[in-house]
Amino acid sequence: MIGIDLFAGAGGTSTGAIMAGVDIVWAANHNPEAVKYHAINHPNSSHVCQDLHQADWSQVPEHDIVFASPCCQGHSRAAGKAKATIKADKSRSTAWAVVSCLEAHKSFMAIIENVHDFLNWTLFDAWKFAMSQLGYSLSINHVNAADLGVPQNRPRLIIVATRSKNPLELNLRKEDHISARSFIDTSFSSRNWDLVSNRVKATQSRVANGRKKYGNIFLDAAYGSAVGGRSIDKPIGVITTINKHSIVNGEYIAPISIPEQAAAQTFPASYQFPKSTTLTKQMIGNAVPPVMAKKITEAVILAA
Repeated sequence: MIGIDLFAGAGGTSTGAIMAGVDIVWAANHNPEAVKYHAINHPNSSHVCQDLHQADWSQVPEHDIVFASPCCQGHSRAAGKAKATIKADKSRSTAWAVVSCLEAHKSFMAIIENVHDFLNWTLFDAWKFAMSQLGYSLSINHVNAADLGVPQNRPRLIIVATRSKNPLELNLRKEDHISARSFIDTSFSSRNWDLVSNRVKATQSRVANGRKKYGNIFLDAAYGSAVGGRSIDKPIGVITTINKHSIVNGEYIAPISIPEQAAAQTFPASYQFPKSTTLTKQMIGNAVPPVMAKKITEAVILAA
């Protein structure tokens, strides 16, 4: 099959789709650095750096399947007060680019990835109606990446749009969970450690609670609602654009590394990212895990 990747970002979706046998011929993103590194990792695809609100869809190659991950920041609960901002409104509106693309190309199918709160968007019913007017049936699926062989709890909404009378029924086989221990190095030689006692009181409290439950080696996750640690023998929590995870070993603590964050997202070890750690974390945190994209793509193709 031939595919295109809207909002391609770091290339997690493209990587997974290619692993599933799809030829990604075109990829787009508004961020020049994301496009640059997508091109480095996927040199056989054509690339466009563009705000897809203004896309000229006539310039897009013909294809069978559209992959799209519209910006989720305006939908996510984690956005908090940002939901009310103009920036968040523009973030939400990127979902209309999917409609525009499908209107222009009448693609056979599309896979749209977002957070669950996308369904609570004020204009979701209008978006859904627009899709139906174009002849698409929507299969709405709630999927956790951990159930698909990704060592990370990452709940996501997967909408599969097909030009068919009825929505596709996906058969996503639930796999055994893979632990964070599979990619995290706990040795003292692996990183620069700091004493837990040097950290802020909130961190010390979480670590104390985590130690009671998990012993000497576990994960600390600095989410706003977190009060304790996480087992290293279970999938890690959601990888975000700002690293929230640290490894605790006895009285010492250190943030997980960028290669570990990429591994949690199932990027190949050879995947290339920018030298800027801030930009790389943003690209990794915003990505769709390649293994998740692969399994979903395979299931969609099989069901079609």
